Amino acid sequence: MAAASSSSRLVPFLSPPPPTPPAKPPSGAFLPLRRTTAAAAAAARFRCAAASGQTGFFTRLGRLIKEKAKSDVEKLFSGFSKTRENLAVVDELLLYWNLADTDRVLDELEEALLVSDFGPKISIKIVDSLRDDILAGKLKSGSEIKVAASKLRSPELISAKFQFGRSRTYYYGICYHNWDALKRCVLELLTNKGSKTELQLGFRKPAVIMVVGVNGGGKTTSLGKLAHRLKKEGVKVLLAAGDTFRAAASEQLEIWAERTGSEIVVAEGEKAKAPSVLSQAVKRGKEQGYDVVLCDTSGRLHTNYSLMEELVSCKKAVAKVIPGAPNEILLVLDGTTGLNMLQQAREFNDVVGVTGFILTKLDGSARGGCVVSVVDELGIPVKFVGVGEGVDDLQPFDAEAFVNAIFP
Repeated sequence: MAAASSSSRLVPFLSPPPPTPPAKPPSGAFLPLRRTTAAAAAAARFRCAAASGQTGFFTRLGRLIKEKAKSDVEKLFSGFSKTRENLAVVDELLLYWNLADTDRVLDELEEALLVSDFGPKISIKIVDSLRDDILAGKLKSGSEIKVAASKLRSPELISAKFQFGRSRTYYYGICYHNWDALKRCVLELLTNKGSKTELQLGFRKPAVIMVVGVNGGGKTTSLGKLAHRLKKEGVKVLLAAGDTFRAAASEQLEIWAERTGSEIVVAEGEKAKAPSVLSQAVKRGKEQGYDVVLCDTSGRLHTNYSLMEELVSCKKAVAKVIPGAPNEILLVLDGTTGLNMLQQAREFNDVVGVTGFILTKLDGSARGGCVVSVVDELGIPVKFVGVGEGVDDLQPFDAEAFVNAIFP
Protein backbone atom coordinates (compact mmCIF):
# COMPACT_ATOMS: atom_id res chain seq x y z
CA MET A 1 0.00 0.00 0.00
CA ALA A 2 1.30 3.44 -0.90
CA ALA A 3 2.60 5.56 1.92
CA ALA A 4 0.26 8.25 3.20
CA SER A 5 0.98 11.77 2.04
CA SER A 6 1.46 14.74 4.35
CA SER A 7 -2.03 16.03 3.61
CA SER A 8 -4.03 12.83 3.65
CA ARG A 9 -4.04 9.32 4.98
CA LEU A 10 -5.63 6.07 3.91
CA VAL A 11 -7.93 4.56 6.49
CA PRO A 12 -8.51 0.81 5.96
CA PHE A 13 -12.08 -0.30 6.40
CA LEU A 14 -13.22 -2.46 9.27
CA SER A 15 -15.23 -5.57 8.59
CA PRO A 16 -18.89 -4.55 8.66
CA PRO A 17 -21.14 -6.26 11.21
CA PRO A 18 -23.21 -9.19 9.95
CA PRO A 19 -26.41 -7.96 8.30
CA THR A 20 -29.57 -8.11 10.35
CA PRO A 21 -32.48 -9.99 8.81
CA PRO A 22 -35.04 -7.66 7.22
CA ALA A 23 -38.06 -6.82 9.32
CA LYS A 24 -41.32 -8.43 8.32
CA PRO A 25 -43.43 -5.83 6.52
CA PRO A 26 -46.67 -4.79 8.18
CA SER A 27 -49.93 -6.15 6.89
CA GLY A 28 -51.00 -4.40 3.71
CA ALA A 29 -47.56 -3.00 2.99
CA PHE A 30 -45.84 -3.35 -0.34
CA LEU A 31 -43.84 -6.56 -0.41
CA PRO A 32 -40.32 -6.25 -1.82
CA LEU A 33 -40.00 -7.79 -5.24
CA ARG A 34 -37.82 -10.88 -5.44
CA ARG A 35 -34.77 -10.55 -7.60
CA THR A 36 -35.49 -12.24 -10.91
CA THR A 37 -33.25 -14.85 -12.48
CA ALA A 38 -32.46 -12.39 -15.27
CA ALA A 39 -31.44 -9.70 -12.77
CA ALA A 40 -29.22 -12.17 -10.91
CA ALA A 41 -27.60 -13.22 -14.17
CA ALA A 42 -27.01 -9.57 -15.09
CA ALA A 43 -25.32 -9.00 -11.73
CA ALA A 44 -23.12 -12.05 -12.24
CA ARG A 45 -22.07 -10.83 -15.69
CA PHE A 46 -21.32 -7.42 -14.22
CA ARG A 47 -19.08 -8.86 -11.52
CA CYS A 48 -17.17 -10.87 -14.11
CA ALA A 49 -16.66 -7.68 -16.10
CA ALA A 50 -15.47 -5.92 -12.96
CA ALA A 51 -12.85 -8.59 -12.38
CA SER A 52 -11.58 -8.60 -15.96
CA GLY A 53 -11.77 -4.84 -16.51
CA GLN A 54 -13.21 -5.34 -19.98
CA THR A 55 -14.43 -2.38 -22.03
CA GLY A 56 -17.98 -1.27 -21.24
CA PHE A 57 -17.67 -1.86 -17.49
CA PHE A 58 -19.29 1.45 -16.55
CA THR A 59 -21.92 1.20 -19.28
CA ARG A 60 -23.10 -2.09 -17.83
CA LEU A 61 -22.97 -0.64 -14.33
CA GLY A 62 -25.26 2.23 -15.29
CA ARG A 63 -27.72 -0.11 -16.97
CA LEU A 64 -27.73 -2.56 -14.09
CA ILE A 65 -28.43 0.18 -11.54
CA LYS A 66 -31.25 1.46 -13.76
CA GLU A 67 -32.76 -2.03 -14.07
CA LYS A 68 -32.71 -2.46 -10.30
CA ALA A 69 -34.43 0.91 -9.90
CA LYS A 70 -37.44 -0.50 -11.73
CA SER A 71 -37.54 -3.50 -9.40
CA ASP A 72 -37.51 -1.13 -6.40
CA VAL A 73 -40.57 0.75 -7.60
CA GLU A 74 -42.44 0.15 -4.32
CA LYS A 75 -39.86 2.31 -2.50
CA LEU A 76 -40.44 5.14 -4.95
CA PHE A 77 -44.21 4.74 -4.68
CA SER A 78 -44.06 4.89 -0.89
CA GLY A 79 -41.61 7.80 -0.88
CA PHE A 80 -43.87 10.08 -2.90
CA SER A 81 -47.02 9.40 -0.86
CA LYS A 82 -47.41 13.02 0.29
CA THR A 83 -47.17 14.40 -3.23
CA ARG A 84 -49.64 11.76 -4.38
CA GLU A 85 -52.09 12.81 -1.65
CA ASN A 86 -51.88 16.40 -2.87
CA LEU A 87 -52.66 15.27 -6.40
CA ALA A 88 -55.53 12.95 -5.41
CA VAL A 89 -57.99 15.54 -6.68
CA VAL A 90 -56.74 14.79 -10.19
CA ASP A 91 -58.62 11.47 -9.98
CA GLU A 92 -61.97 13.21 -9.74
CA LEU A 93 -61.09 15.96 -12.18
CA LEU A 94 -60.26 13.48 -14.93
CA LEU A 95 -63.29 11.32 -14.19
CA TYR A 96 -66.12 13.82 -13.69
CA TRP A 97 -65.32 16.72 -16.01
CA ASN A 98 -67.77 17.81 -18.72
CA LEU A 99 -67.25 20.08 -21.71
CA ALA A 100 -69.23 22.90 -20.13
CA ASP A 101 -66.89 22.87 -17.12
CA THR A 102 -63.61 22.54 -19.01
CA ASP A 103 -62.13 25.87 -17.93
CA ARG A 104 -63.05 25.36 -14.28
CA VAL A 105 -61.65 21.81 -14.22
CA LEU A 106 -58.40 22.88 -15.85
CA ASP A 107 -58.06 25.76 -13.38
CA GLU A 108 -58.47 23.31 -10.50
CA LEU A 109 -55.93 20.97 -12.08
CA GLU A 110 -53.46 23.85 -12.41
CA GLU A 111 -53.99 24.73 -8.74
CA ALA A 112 -53.31 21.11 -7.69
CA LEU A 113 -50.09 21.11 -9.69
CA LEU A 114 -48.96 24.41 -8.18
CA VAL A 115 -49.56 23.12 -4.64
CA SER A 116 -47.17 20.24 -5.41
CA ASP A 117 -44.52 22.69 -6.64
CA PHE A 118 -44.68 21.98 -10.33
CA GLY A 119 -44.28 25.73 -10.71
CA PRO A 120 -46.25 28.17 -12.89
CA LYS A 121 -44.34 27.44 -16.09
CA ILE A 122 -44.72 23.65 -15.92
CA SER A 123 -48.32 23.78 -14.68
CA ILE A 124 -49.33 25.97 -17.62
CA LYS A 125 -47.55 23.64 -20.06
CA ILE A 126 -49.43 20.62 -18.69
CA VAL A 127 -52.82 22.36 -18.64
CA ASP A 128 -52.37 23.74 -22.17
CA SER A 129 -51.45 20.27 -23.42
CA LEU A 130 -54.61 18.79 -21.89
CA ARG A 131 -56.71 21.63 -23.28
CA ASP A 132 -55.39 20.82 -26.76
CA ASP A 133 -56.31 17.16 -26.24
CA ILE A 134 -59.82 18.13 -25.16
CA LEU A 135 -60.31 20.33 -28.23
CA ALA A 136 -59.08 17.46 -30.38
CA GLY A 137 -61.62 15.11 -28.78
CA LYS A 138 -58.98 12.83 -27.29
CA LEU A 139 -60.26 12.88 -23.69
CA LYS A 140 -63.44 11.23 -22.44
CA SER A 141 -65.87 13.41 -20.49
CA GLY A 142 -67.84 12.25 -17.47
CA SER A 143 -70.98 11.65 -19.54
CA GLU A 144 -69.04 9.58 -22.09
CA ILE A 145 -67.60 7.47 -19.29
CA LYS A 146 -71.11 6.83 -17.91
CA VAL A 147 -72.33 5.74 -21.34
CA ALA A 148 -69.39 3.37 -21.65
CA ALA A 149 -70.09 2.05 -18.15
CA SER A 150 -73.72 1.29 -18.98
CA LYS A 151 -72.55 -1.00 -21.79
CA LEU A 152 -70.47 -3.17 -19.48
CA ARG A 153 -71.88 -6.62 -18.75
CA SER A 154 -70.61 -6.84 -15.16
CA PRO A 155 -73.15 -5.34 -12.69
CA GLU A 156 -70.45 -5.25 -10.03
CA LEU A 157 -68.24 -3.00 -12.14
CA ILE A 158 -71.18 -0.80 -13.07
CA SER A 159 -72.25 -0.30 -9.45
CA ALA A 160 -68.66 0.31 -8.37
CA LYS A 161 -67.61 2.46 -11.27
CA PHE A 162 -66.81 5.48 -9.09
CA GLN A 163 -65.43 3.54 -6.14
CA PHE A 164 -61.78 3.55 -7.02
CA GLY A 165 -60.78 0.79 -4.59
CA ARG A 166 -62.68 -2.10 -6.19
CA SER A 167 -62.88 -0.78 -9.72
CA ARG A 168 -59.30 0.24 -10.43
CA THR A 169 -59.23 -2.03 -13.49
CA TYR A 170 -62.47 -0.56 -14.73
CA TYR A 171 -61.33 2.97 -14.00
CA TYR A 172 -58.14 2.65 -15.99
CA GLY A 173 -59.93 0.83 -18.79
CA ILE A 174 -62.44 3.62 -19.32
CA CYS A 175 -60.27 6.62 -18.45
CA TYR A 176 -57.05 5.33 -19.91
CA HIS A 177 -56.78 8.10 -22.49
CA ASN A 178 -57.36 10.81 -19.88
CA TRP A 179 -54.61 9.47 -17.64
CA ASP A 180 -52.38 8.69 -20.58
CA ALA A 181 -52.56 12.27 -21.81
CA LEU A 182 -51.58 13.70 -18.42
CA LYS A 183 -48.79 11.24 -17.71
CA ARG A 184 -47.42 11.42 -21.24
CA CYS A 185 -47.14 15.20 -20.98
CA VAL A 186 -45.21 15.05 -17.68
CA LEU A 187 -43.02 12.21 -18.94
CA GLU A 188 -42.08 14.19 -22.05
CA LEU A 189 -41.09 17.17 -19.92
CA LEU A 190 -38.76 14.92 -17.93
CA THR A 191 -37.21 13.02 -20.81
CA ASN A 192 -36.88 15.66 -23.52
CA LYS A 193 -34.25 17.66 -21.61
CA GLY A 194 -32.96 15.28 -18.95
CA SER A 195 -32.74 11.94 -20.70
CA LYS A 196 -29.33 10.75 -19.46
CA THR A 197 -30.40 9.62 -16.01
CA GLU A 198 -27.84 6.80 -15.88
CA LEU A 199 -24.41 7.55 -14.43
CA GLN A 200 -22.04 8.58 -17.23
CA LEU A 201 -18.72 7.16 -16.03
CA GLY A 202 -16.73 6.85 -19.24
CA PHE A 203 -14.51 3.89 -20.07
CA ARG A 204 -11.40 4.37 -17.89
CA LYS A 205 -10.84 3.39 -14.29
CA PRO A 206 -11.20 4.88 -11.86
CA ALA A 207 -14.32 6.86 -12.64
CA VAL A 208 -14.51 9.96 -10.46
CA ILE A 209 -17.77 11.30 -9.02
CA MET A 210 -17.70 14.64 -7.19
CA VAL A 211 -20.67 15.45 -4.93
CA VAL A 212 -21.44 19.10 -4.19
CA GLY A 213 -24.20 21.07 -2.47
CA VAL A 214 -25.22 23.49 0.26
CA ASN A 215 -24.97 22.83 3.99
CA GLY A 216 -27.56 20.47 5.42
CA GLY A 217 -28.87 19.12 2.13
CA GLY A 218 -27.84 15.53 2.81
CA LYS A 219 -24.67 15.56 0.72
CA THR A 220 -22.42 13.27 2.78
CA THR A 221 -25.29 10.89 3.54
CA SER A 222 -26.16 10.68 -0.16
CA LEU A 223 -22.54 9.94 -1.01
CA GLY A 224 -22.49 7.15 1.59
CA LYS A 225 -25.70 5.63 0.23
CA LEU A 226 -24.31 5.81 -3.29
CA ALA A 227 -21.20 3.97 -2.09
CA HIS A 228 -23.46 1.32 -0.56
CA ARG A 229 -25.34 0.83 -3.83
CA LEU A 230 -22.13 0.54 -5.85
CA LYS A 231 -20.55 -1.89 -3.39
CA LYS A 232 -23.62 -4.12 -3.60
CA GLU A 233 -22.87 -4.49 -7.31
CA GLY A 234 -19.28 -5.53 -6.71
CA VAL A 235 -17.66 -2.16 -7.45
CA LYS A 236 -14.36 -1.35 -5.73
CA VAL A 237 -15.02 2.07 -4.17
CA LEU A 238 -12.65 4.61 -2.62
CA LEU A 239 -14.12 7.50 -0.62
CA ALA A 240 -12.41 10.91 -0.45
CA ALA A 241 -13.24 13.13 2.54
CA GLY A 242 -12.93 16.49 0.83
CA ASP A 243 -15.11 18.32 3.36
CA THR A 244 -12.28 19.97 5.30
CA PHE A 245 -14.45 22.67 6.92
CA ARG A 246 -17.05 20.77 8.93
CA ALA A 247 -15.48 19.21 12.00
CA ALA A 248 -17.48 15.97 11.96
CA ALA A 249 -17.56 15.48 8.19
CA SER A 250 -14.59 13.11 7.99
CA GLU A 251 -15.86 11.07 10.94
CA GLN A 252 -19.28 10.80 9.32
CA LEU A 253 -17.77 9.58 6.06
CA GLU A 254 -15.52 7.13 7.93
CA ILE A 255 -18.65 5.59 9.43
CA TRP A 256 -20.05 5.17 5.93
CA ALA A 257 -16.77 3.63 4.80
CA GLU A 258 -17.04 1.08 7.61
CA ARG A 259 -20.70 0.33 6.84
CA THR A 260 -20.05 -0.19 3.14
CA GLY A 261 -16.69 -1.96 3.42
CA SER A 262 -14.91 0.82 1.51
CA GLU A 263 -11.58 2.51 2.08
CA ILE A 264 -11.33 6.24 2.61
CA VAL A 265 -8.74 8.98 2.19
CA VAL A 266 -9.00 11.72 4.83
CA ALA A 267 -7.16 14.98 5.43
CA GLU A 268 -4.04 14.95 7.60
CA GLY A 269 -3.80 18.04 9.77
CA GLU A 270 -6.04 21.07 10.21
CA LYS A 271 -4.49 22.99 7.31
CA ALA A 272 -5.13 20.36 4.64
CA LYS A 273 -6.97 21.71 1.60
CA ALA A 274 -9.79 19.95 -0.20
CA PRO A 275 -8.11 20.00 -3.67
CA SER A 276 -5.05 18.26 -2.19
CA VAL A 277 -7.14 15.56 -0.49
CA LEU A 278 -9.13 14.83 -3.64
CA SER A 279 -5.99 14.79 -5.78
CA GLN A 280 -4.32 12.27 -3.45
CA ALA A 281 -7.44 10.11 -3.41
CA VAL A 282 -7.70 9.98 -7.19
CA LYS A 283 -3.98 9.16 -7.48
CA ARG A 284 -4.44 6.32 -5.03
CA GLY A 285 -7.51 5.12 -6.85
CA LYS A 286 -5.56 5.04 -10.10
CA GLU A 287 -2.50 3.29 -8.61
CA GLN A 288 -4.42 0.68 -6.63
CA GLY A 289 -7.02 -0.31 -9.21
CA TYR A 290 -10.21 1.17 -7.78
CA ASP A 291 -13.28 1.28 -9.99
CA VAL A 292 -14.87 4.45 -8.62
CA VAL A 293 -13.62 7.33 -6.45
CA LEU A 294 -16.43 9.19 -4.65
CA CYS A 295 -15.34 12.71 -3.67
CA ASP A 296 -17.13 14.53 -0.87
CA THR A 297 -16.84 18.33 -0.70
CA SER A 298 -17.67 20.99 1.87
CA GLY A 299 -21.22 22.31 1.97
CA ARG A 300 -21.42 25.93 0.91
CA LEU A 301 -24.03 28.55 0.14
CA HIS A 302 -24.33 29.28 -3.55
CA THR A 303 -23.97 32.99 -2.69
CA ASN A 304 -20.50 32.53 -1.12
CA TYR A 305 -18.39 33.07 -4.22
CA SER A 306 -14.99 32.45 -2.60
CA LEU A 307 -16.10 28.99 -1.45
CA MET A 308 -17.73 28.33 -4.80
CA GLU A 309 -14.39 29.03 -6.47
CA GLU A 310 -12.82 26.32 -4.30
CA LEU A 311 -14.97 23.81 -6.16
CA VAL A 312 -13.28 24.92 -9.37
CA SER A 313 -9.91 24.22 -7.73
CA CYS A 314 -11.13 20.75 -6.69
CA LYS A 315 -12.26 20.03 -10.21
CA LYS A 316 -8.93 21.14 -11.68
CA ALA A 317 -6.94 19.10 -9.13
CA VAL A 318 -8.79 15.94 -10.08
CA ALA A 319 -8.39 16.64 -13.80
CA LYS A 320 -4.60 16.92 -13.41
CA VAL A 321 -4.49 13.30 -12.26
CA ILE A 322 -6.99 11.92 -14.79
CA PRO A 323 -7.71 14.12 -17.82
CA GLY A 324 -11.45 14.60 -18.25
CA ALA A 325 -12.25 13.84 -14.61
CA PRO A 326 -14.53 14.16 -12.76
CA ASN A 327 -16.88 12.06 -14.86
CA GLU A 328 -19.90 13.25 -12.89
CA ILE A 329 -20.52 16.32 -10.73
CA LEU A 330 -23.68 15.60 -8.78
CA LEU A 331 -25.47 18.45 -7.02
CA VAL A 332 -27.47 17.42 -3.94
CA LEU A 333 -30.69 19.43 -3.58
CA ASP A 334 -33.02 19.37 -0.58
CA GLY A 335 -36.48 18.44 -1.86
CA THR A 336 -38.20 20.21 1.04
CA THR A 337 -37.10 23.58 -0.37
CA GLY A 338 -39.23 23.03 -3.46
CA LEU A 339 -38.75 25.54 -6.25
CA ASN A 340 -36.26 27.49 -4.14
CA MET A 341 -33.69 24.91 -5.21
CA LEU A 342 -33.67 26.33 -8.73
CA GLN A 343 -31.46 29.29 -7.86
CA GLN A 344 -28.98 27.01 -6.08
CA ALA A 345 -28.86 24.76 -9.11
CA ARG A 346 -28.26 27.68 -11.48
CA GLU A 347 -25.36 29.04 -9.42
CA PHE A 348 -23.62 25.68 -8.94
CA ASN A 349 -24.05 24.85 -12.60
CA ASP A 350 -22.60 28.19 -13.72
CA VAL A 351 -19.53 27.76 -11.51
CA VAL A 352 -18.66 24.09 -11.73
CA GLY A 353 -20.78 22.53 -14.49
CA VAL A 354 -23.28 20.18 -12.85
CA THR A 355 -23.96 16.93 -14.72
CA GLY A 356 -26.78 15.55 -12.58
CA PHE A 357 -28.94 16.06 -9.51
CA ILE A 358 -29.55 14.06 -6.36
CA LEU A 359 -32.86 15.18 -4.85
CA THR A 360 -33.13 14.30 -1.15
CA LYS A 361 -35.84 14.29 1.53
CA LEU A 362 -38.67 13.96 -0.97
CA ASP A 363 -40.38 11.41 1.28
CA GLY A 364 -41.04 14.13 3.86
CA SER A 365 -42.32 16.65 1.33
CA ALA A 366 -45.41 17.13 -0.81
CA ARG A 367 -43.30 19.05 -3.33
CA GLY A 368 -42.48 16.23 -5.73
CA GLY A 369 -43.41 18.43 -8.68
CA CYS A 370 -40.14 20.31 -8.25
CA VAL A 371 -38.42 17.33 -9.90
CA VAL A 372 -40.15 18.21 -13.18
CA SER A 373 -39.43 21.92 -12.80
CA VAL A 374 -35.70 21.58 -12.16
CA VAL A 375 -35.21 19.27 -15.16
CA ASP A 376 -37.25 21.44 -17.52
CA GLU A 377 -35.64 24.68 -16.34
CA LEU A 378 -32.00 23.60 -16.51
CA GLY A 379 -31.95 20.61 -18.86
CA ILE A 380 -29.86 18.64 -16.34
CA PRO A 381 -31.05 15.11 -15.50
CA VAL A 382 -31.97 13.82 -12.07
CA LYS A 383 -29.73 10.81 -11.32
CA PHE A 384 -31.01 9.77 -7.88
CA VAL A 385 -33.85 10.63 -5.51
CA GLY A 386 -33.89 10.19 -1.74
CA VAL A 387 -37.20 8.69 -0.62
CA GLY A 388 -36.41 7.61 2.94
CA GLU A 389 -33.82 7.41 5.68
CA GLY A 390 -32.76 3.80 5.03
CA VAL A 391 -29.44 2.91 3.44
CA ASP A 392 -31.27 1.57 0.36
CA ASP A 393 -33.56 4.58 0.01
CA LEU A 394 -31.39 6.50 -2.46
CA GLN A 395 -33.12 5.39 -5.64
CA PRO A 396 -31.85 5.71 -9.21
CA PHE A 397 -34.25 8.04 -10.96
CA ASP A 398 -36.61 6.47 -13.48
CA ALA A 399 -38.89 9.00 -15.14
CA GLU A 400 -41.74 6.60 -15.92
CA ALA A 401 -41.74 5.12 -12.41
CA PHE A 402 -41.68 8.65 -10.97
CA VAL A 403 -44.72 9.73 -12.99
CA ASN A 404 -46.64 6.63 -11.90
CA ALA A 405 -45.65 7.26 -8.28
CA ILE A 406 -46.82 10.87 -7.97
CA PHE A 407 -50.17 10.54 -9.71
CA PRO A 408 -52.86 8.51 -7.88
